[in-house]
Amino acid sequence: MKLGEIAARLKCTLEGDADIEISGVAGIEEAQPGQLTFLANRRYRLAASKTHASAIIVPQNEEGLTLPCLRAGDPYLTFAHAIELFYASPRYAPGVHPTAVIAKSASIGAGAHVGPYCFVDDDVTIGANAVLHSFVSVYRGARIGDDFFAHSHVAVRERCQIGHRVILQNGVVIGGDGFGFARQHDGRWYKIQQSGITVVDDDVEIQANSAVDRATVGETRIGRGTKLDNLVQVGHACAIGEDSLLCGQVGLAGSTVVGNRCILAGQAACAGHLHMGDGSILTAQSAVSHDIPAGATYSGSPGIENKIWLRSVAIFNHLPELQKTVRELEREVEQLRAQLQK
Repeated sequence: MKLGEIAARLKCTLEGDADIEISGVAGIEEAQPGQLTFLANRRYRLAASKTHASAIIVPQNEEGLTLPCLRAGDPYLTFAHAIELFYASPRYAPGVHPTAVIAKSASIGAGAHVGPYCFVDDDVTIGANAVLHSFVSVYRGARIGDDFFAHSHVAVRERCQIGHRVILQNGVVIGGDGFGFARQHDGRWYKIQQSGITVVDDDVEIQANSAVDRATVGETRIGRGTKLDNLVQVGHACAIGEDSLLCGQVGLAGSTVVGNRCILAGQAACAGHLHMGDGSILTAQSAVSHDIPAGATYSGSPGIENKIWLRSVAIFNHLPELQKTVRELEREVEQLRAQLQK
């Protein structure tokens, strides 16, 4: 595909030879001649000057690059669209594999693909154009919308509800029992019946080996457009708003409420029964046990406001020097006290 055509389709301003042939896309350090790359982070400015790519997507105000440029308002998002020009996800033909087991009372929409060793239980409804790749289990009474994609070894438990265009990566469990146990008088744990469900709204993607537990009563809900990374744990009766991002190994204890457009970075954690306001951020490996206001950024464990945490970390790095200074001052005070007592 010629660079000029790519610029037109991506709605970018082209600077350079429109007739250059582009055969694919690649990262800035791996790109070879004939490939298109991008610059979205200033850290890679030096790499951009050394890249072997034939063209690069850059911010509108980027200067000093000699290779042909596609200027874009958001280079990262534009590069995401560029990938789609050269790579299409595999298509799955409609049909049911002979090893799949589908209950007679189940309803599966037109154009669906049900792969090897899948199981669809009684009273399940699945919308049009769904793909159940292989070894996917959908328990009885589940309701799933159109354009659903479940990769291998996904489990959707009983009565759970999933919207349209939801993607579940390998090993995801929707609606597993919440971690609910009551201590008995003899010290043993009594399992509390998990009678609620999990609801996953439209356009959600949940990545590999993550679990969204069903509620003890009521529902656990993942809001429209929210994305969960690998190994995320969402406890029972949590509610996550729209377009939020939960990165790898995030853990939410039961009844946590996360607002819209929140970000929980890798290995962040929330104690139960707290609320994160809209647009709030919890940075990597942070943990909070209290509410976070809308728009706030918290860091550390226990979590505090990011600006205070940054100052605290800067001080922490100087603790050995501060300790040495304090000891010297203590010695001086002791010497002064001794002189005064003479």
